[in-house]
Amino acid sequence: MNLNFQYLLPIDYSPESRVWIYQSSRLFSLPEALEIEKIIDDFIATWKSHGVPVKGFGTLIFGQFILLMADESATSVGGCSTDSSVHVIKEIEMHFQVNLFERTMLAFVVKDKVELLPLSQLKYAFDNGFIDANTFYFNNVVLTKRELENNWIIPVKDSWLKNKLQVSLK
Repeated sequence: MNLNFQYLLPIDYSPESRVWIYQSSRLFSLPEALEIEKIIDDFIATWKSHGVPVKGFGTLIFGQFILLMADESATSVGGCSTDSSVHVIKEIEMHFQVNLFERTMLAFVVKDKVELLPLSQLKYAFDNGFIDANTFYFNNVVLTKRELENNWIIPVKDSWLKNKLQVSLK
């Protein structure tokens, strides 16, 4: 699985641009992905904060992660504009019958595929070799473009999960 995604990101956005990642409970089919990209593009084209257009970006990455980004060096994003982005994500969630807000499902790269694992099964998966310290984890809590580029897909040993496992990660 090619994990290079940085080329998809706009180069003219501030490294401090705000980022939101929504992980789907399943991989989208190609027709679904194309429809989602259109929904995202339509939203970005009309995204406003206090009546001012947001310098926004959105895309579907790896067929399973919806990424929204707002370059606040152009326009700050307030509560109402954030609410409008959540509203469009909820519409996608309902239309495609997926969960995009389940934060206890963790995503890993296993055998060149994105695999989801409930947080409650993390230790079991680690103890039984399904994941290890070097397994790539999608750290969906990144907040900025800089963090997205450098800390979104990281080995388990470099993530907050190492503390959850409370084991010596090699």
